[in-house]
Amino acid sequence: MKGVVFTEFLDLVESNYGMEVADRVLTKGFPNDTGFTSVGTYDHRILISLIMEFSDAIGKSPQDVVFIFGKHLFHRLREIYPESTNGVNSSIDLVLKVEAVIHDEVLKLYPDAEVPSFAFPASPDGTFQVEYLSARPFADLAEGLLQGCIEHFGDKLQLERTDLEGEPGTHALFRFRPLPVT
Repeated sequence: MKGVVFTEFLDLVESNYGMEVADRVLTKGFPNDTGFTSVGTYDHRILISLIMEFSDAIGKSPQDVVFIFGKHLFHRLREIYPESTNGVNSSIDLVLKVEAVIHDEVLKLYPDAEVPSFAFPASPDGTFQVEYLSARPFADLAEGLLQGCIEHFGDKLQLERTDLEGEPGTHALFRFRPLPVT
């Protein structure tokens, strides 16, 4: 897993809960004297360990922590890579661009990267759907990223998630439903 995910997670912890909590999370979740660099590659289990420690420190479920981090990460990645949203006018347009454009660029830069895959199955009711599949259990992160994307574009959409077969958190279906008109 790319180091930018780790550095942004620790930035979220520190900026929202202070250096003391960030130090606790890092010391207990990764008891190693080395830090992370944004361009490094690290085992995803280290991130899970950091998440568990942060969850314990703030009294929120690991799933909530990962979802919150996903929303944060969407906004940070948009700031770091503003070109990724050039010419994009909606969350659905950006999601369609992830698999074919953004992940392709990631793989050109980091051939060893393991990116999740996205498929766009047809829906009987015509709603936009995204099927998420990953070797790592980060469907909560994907959900947070998608929700952050919807909020960024101000789309009037509700995101629904259904977990699918496989290891927990590795396979999910997300539906983008129009919000009811009020």
